[in-house]
Formats: sequence, C-alpha cells, structure tokens
Amino acid sequence: MTANVAVETTPVTPTTPTTPTAPVWQDSGADLDTRVTALIEAMTVEEKIAQLVGVWVGASDEGGEVAPHQHDMEEAVDLDALLPSGLGQLTRPFGTAPVDPALGALSLLRTQQRIAAANRFGIPALAHEECLAGFAAWRATAYPVPLSWGATFDPDLIREMAAAIGRDMAAVGIHQGLAPVLDVVRDARWGRVEETIGEDPYLVGTVATAYVQGLESAGIVATLKHFVGYSASRAGRNLAPVSMGPRERADVLLPPFEMAIREGGARSVMSAYTDIDGIPSAADEDLLTGLLRDTWGFEGTVVADYFGIAFLKTLHGAATDWADAAGTALRAGVDVELPSIKTFGEPLRAAVADGRVPGELLDRALRRVLTQKGQLGLLDADWDPVPPALAGAALDDPEALRGTVDLDSDDNHRLAAEIADRAVVLLANNGALPLSAPRRIALVGPQADQPYAVLGCYSFPAHVGVHHPTTPVGIELPTLREALVREFPNAEIVTVRGADIDGEDTSGFAAAVRAARDADVVVLALGDRAGLFGRGTSGEGCDAESLALPGVQQALLDRLLDVGTPLVLTLLAGRPYALGRATTEADAVVQSFFPGEEGTAAIARVLSGRTNPSGRLPVSVPAGPGVQPSTYLAAKLARASEVSAIDPGPAYAFGHGLSYTSFAWSDLAVEGEEAATDGEFRLGFTVRNTGDREGTEVVQLYLHDPVASVVQPVQRLIGYARVRLAPGESRRLTALVPADVASFTGRDGHRVVEPGELELRLSASSAESRLTAAVRLTGAARRVDHTRRLHATIRPA
Repeated sequence: MTANVAVETTPVTPTTPTTPTAPVWQDSGADLDTRVTALIEAMTVEEKIAQLVGVWVGASDEGGEVAPHQHDMEEAVDLDALLPSGLGQLTRPFGTAPVDPALGALSLLRTQQRIAAANRFGIPALAHEECLAGFAAWRATAYPVPLSWGATFDPDLIREMAAAIGRDMAAVGIHQGLAPVLDVVRDARWGRVEETIGEDPYLVGTVATAYVQGLESAGIVATLKHFVGYSASRAGRNLAPVSMGPRERADVLLPPFEMAIREGGARSVMSAYTDIDGIPSAADEDLLTGLLRDTWGFEGTVVADYFGIAFLKTLHGAATDWADAAGTALRAGVDVELPSIKTFGEPLRAAVADGRVPGELLDRALRRVLTQKGQLGLLDADWDPVPPALAGAALDDPEALRGTVDLDSDDNHRLAAEIADRAVVLLANNGALPLSAPRRIALVGPQADQPYAVLGCYSFPAHVGVHHPTTPVGIELPTLREALVREFPNAEIVTVRGADIDGEDTSGFAAAVRAARDADVVVLALGDRAGLFGRGTSGEGCDAESLALPGVQQALLDRLLDVGTPLVLTLLAGRPYALGRATTEADAVVQSFFPGEEGTAAIARVLSGRTNPSGRLPVSVPAGPGVQPSTYLAAKLARASEVSAIDPGPAYAFGHGLSYTSFAWSDLAVEGEEAATDGEFRLGFTVRNTGDREGTEVVQLYLHDPVASVVQPVQRLIGYARVRLAPGESRRLTALVPADVASFTGRDGHRVVEPGELELRLSASSAESRLTAAVRLTGAARRVDHTRRLHATIRPA
C-alpha cells in the first residue's frame, strides 16, 4: 500500500525571456580601452598571436570564400586549423588576381563571416590593400603615380583623390591602405623613385599628409612607408644598406613622417627593410618606440613590410632563428607581421611559452591591434559584414552581382584627368608648343602606341594583370597615338616605334627617320616600362646603373635631332633621365611621370595648348647620366667646383616648369627685417600674369642659411602656393614665415633655431629666384621639438 504524502510546492512566477548580455568587449557604448583590456584578459596565447598575423589570400571571382595565396617566403596555411584562434589581417584579397569587384566584395564578406564565426570572440579580420596610385584592384581607376602628385604642387587635389580612393576601398570591405610612400629621393637610380613624391622633404611631407587626410576621411587606415631610410640605399639599389648620419636622417628623411602623423592622423606605419648604420628598422627600438611613440605620440599600429621580420634572420643576420626574429621585432615595436605567418606563428608561441619573449610584449602589440579594430567597429556586437557596395543586394545570386560595382567612375576619371593635367611639366620650349594645326605628325618611339606607358609598377594591370594575359585589362588605357588622333583630328599621324624601351635593336631607326623627314613635327615618345624585380626599367627592384635613357632611346633621339624637323620630346617615365642633346637642341621637352589612365589625353591637351602646363619638377633632371647620388637639397661642397671634374648640376632644377604665359614678380615688402628666434617674418609681394592667356604660377619659398653651427643645404623649400591668374591679372600675396622653419638638428643632436642672417627666396624654381628678402633672427639659440611650427604659408594679402 502506498501512503498518501502531501507535497508542499512553491508557485512558479512566469518570466520574460531575456537576451544574453553581450560581453564588454562587444559593447560599443563602453570605453574602448576597457573593452580591449577585457578582451586581452580573456584570450589564450594562441588567440593573442593570431591577431598579430595576416594571411595572403585571393578573393573568388565566383563569390565564394577567399583562397590562400602561396609565396615562397610563406608557410602553407590551413585556414580550418588557424581560424578557431582568430585572424588579424587578410592580405590583398582584391590585389592578388583579377576579380570582379562585386564578386570580390561578396567573397570577402563570406570569408569575414567564416572568420568571425570560427573564433570565440566573433572578431573579423582587418583587410588591407595596396593603393599607391589608386586602389590596386581589377577595373579600379589607375591614377597618376606619386611622383606626378609631387609635380602638381597641389595637396588639395591629392587629398580629394585619396578620399575617392578610400571610398572605393571602403565600399567593398577594405579597412587599411598601404600608402602613401614618404621616402625622399636621394638617388634617382633607385627603381622605386616613381613611388615617391620627390626629392624635397617639405614637398613630400605636405603632399603625403594631404593623401593621408583624404584616405583617413573615408575611414581607411593610412599606412606610412617606409619607416625609415629605404630610399637612401647605397648606389640606388633596392633593399640595400643605408649610409647616413643621424642628422641627415632627422632633417631629410624623418620630417615627412612627422608631419603625416601630427597633421594627417595616420593610424599605421610600416617599418622599412633597410638597416641604418647596422640597425635594421624592424629591430630599432629607438626608432619604432623611442621616437615614433614616446616622442611623437603615435598610437596606431606598426606593421612589418612584407617578410621584413623574417629578413632579420635571412638578410640582416640580426636574429638566430624565427623566434628570435619575432621577439626582436616585437621588442622594437612592430605589432603585425605581414603578409602572412612566418615568425609570429608557432615560433612566437614557443618563445612566449619558454619565456624567451615576455608576455607583456605580446600584450602590448595586441592592445594596439585590438584598439584599431575597435575603432573600425570590428569588435562591436552589431558588426555587419555586408560592405556598402552590397547593401540591399541579393547575395544569394552571385552572377546577378557581376558588374554592379563601379571602381572607375566618371568622378574618378575627372580627378585622374585633373591630376594628370596639373602634373605635366613643360621643361623646354622654343616656341614649337603649342602645336598650331600641324598637317602631318610623326609620332615616334616605344611609348607612342603602348597602353601601359602611363602605368607605374603598383598599378593593378602592371603589378598583377601581367600574370593573367588572357584577362582583359579592365580599364581603358588610351595610347598616346589614340590621344593625338582625337586632339588633332585634321592631322595625318604616322606612327613608328623606332626602338624598344630597353632593347638594343636599331633596325627601326630608318623608318623613324623617314617619317620624321616627311612630317611637319616629330613627337618623340620615350621613357620607361614599369615592372617588378627586373621585369621593367622602373619599379621595385628595377634599379638603374646610370640615368641614361634605357636601351637605345638616346641614340634614336640623336638620329631624329639630326633630321632637322622640329622635334618635341615627350617622356612617360618613372624617374628623371639625362636627355643629352635634347636639352639644347629639342624644340620642346615635355615630362610626365606615369600619368595614369587619363595621362595621354593630358599630354595631348598640353601639346595642342588646350591645357596651359603648370606642373613643376618634383625631382631634378640631371645634366649627365653618371652624377648620382645628387639632389638640389645639398650643401655647397656638393656643387660644381674647380677641384672636381664632375659637375653634378641639373639640366632642369627641382621646381622648374614652364607655361604658355609669362609672369612678373614685384614689389617685395618685408614687415620687420628682424625677428626673435621664437618670432616670425611677414613678406608681401605681387605676381602678375604678363601674357595673353590664363595660367598658373607656382610660387616657391626657399630658405638660405649662410652661416650655421652645422653644414646646411644651400637652400631648402619651406613653402609654396599655386596662383592662378587671368591675362593681365595681378595678385598681392603674403608669406608668413615662422622662425621654427629655420630649425635644424644641431651639434648636440637636438633641433635648434639659431640667431643670425637668413635669406628668404621667393622663386619660380630652386634655380630661379625672383625676389630675395634678407632677414635676421635675434636673441638666444632656441631648442624646438616635434611641436614646432612646420609651415611657411603663402596666401592672398
């Protein structure tokens, strides 16, 4: 028998289901530092390390997930094994192979979903791309190369271009751009001159800072490279040792980086491959931590140039093994290994486990990386993997997406054309230009009918597309012949190649001479072929033994000069070249530096006169092929003298450029010829257009310090302005010059403003001073630092 047992029960109160509280690191309303700290504390060593590496991938042209890209410097990557720990970066999903932009965005989206779902914290990767002359993606606009940016002397226009590049990158899911290059040209034989902005640190700094501002305005992390000294390698060789003292580094190479961090707001810096005085940049704690962070206050990430940490072992001999290389780079201040996992993988994990690398170094780098991801919204609970270009699209139908994302818009074309117009430099003109209704034009030379003549080595077609010859270029690249046919519809244009860019064959000379004899004018198109690692005459790894024109181009030029038909030399190149007889015998010389997809039209407009040229040289054009290294930014001892048989002077000086109108400078007034070492000078002057057509004068302000405690360059640029004037129009301008811009690194290694005499030279180029103000700084020598005033400003009065 079962006894009846009374059971006492407690009534159950119905409850409303609650949503689980998101962890603090996903709370976008919480303090970012608090979020990052909580995330670091929750991570294992393996999860921490995973955030400091990237994987080189290629997006799928079918819209599927990305596929790992293999390089001989990389270990094979097993994404299934890697992703549960997380992933810091995706390397160049669009810049590895041609992929339709919409399907590439879909591929990246799906991969990001997989990455976030695979790790405990739901953190996606940060995706980076090259953007040196435009977004390096298939069917994206190919803008002029940075050397052309410098030729514009127009930071505002470059800022606008960078914002457009950034918007295109952000639209398809990219977060970081590996640009701009802030290396100052020290030897024009270096193959990467085309990637630089010029040979003057002030020009480089102002234009690069504008680029950074534009890119960052679109939400893209700008990456300053290469920090520091890469361009100053011995003999102009790529990835070679650097010989320089700390003063040259401080006064020539570092100021552009300082400006771009302080005024541009750059959030990333890339360490250089090179060593200076035996210290590799990726192992230089004084540089990457002491100067960059402790002094300048930089708070972003330092990323290694591709394979740069491994190079500490393989090239520099500064590390015993991969773990030592990883620890050395972390200690110096490198936060992220790119492009893929080599030293920051298992070698670093083992080194942390056995105490060779302190966990604090790992956490320090991780904090910077996670902070940046937090700033980008990648830690937020509501992070959305769908990029703007695919918002509202039917993601389950990839083929319907193909062709729907435009990375080469009409607005982009307008910008590319405007930059190309302003970057063309008229070096010489005896009256032959503009061309006046020529009946027959002989268009001769290896660049005459070559679509790639306008592209630098980091453009997508030249960098990646050449490895996919069956894939269309993806953008229109009108040749110079096509541009001249459109510009001169009533002229007969006879096109003869004459010679290759770098070949030795002269069999085409005879046809070129015949065409020249029968023409009213010869347009001779010479220059470079961009490529990588010896596959071109300009570009990364394409260093030159001398600055003679490649191949037999100079011989072709000389043969055509002998004909006697008026000759207009037109250069589409990545560096300046010695031009031999052309400097005195050519009827006109037009210089362009890989001017991008709108470049040949811009050159044609200059030849016809529809565009009045306003470009100025960002690098000197040498008088002879063997005078390197040589730049205008040099001390008196570097100039021609009676005790040397070599004259390093240029044929055309830094800042030089002609116009189809003329300008007069007058009425200089100095408001106080003395100022204290913490004061400023104010100059007034007038520029007038004395010609018969509208034009732009580029006013350049140089400082000459005749006596200083350490040797100074004869002069250096401290300010500039583009001044557009109608025929007969004049404009009164004011130059405000703070004493700080006269500072330099003194004998004790600190930056100082010294009292004494100065000259402020208002000039049309570094060789053409128009007005000179003699002024004097008074009082005690004054030490200044990174907070000093950086600019002399030139504005309407």
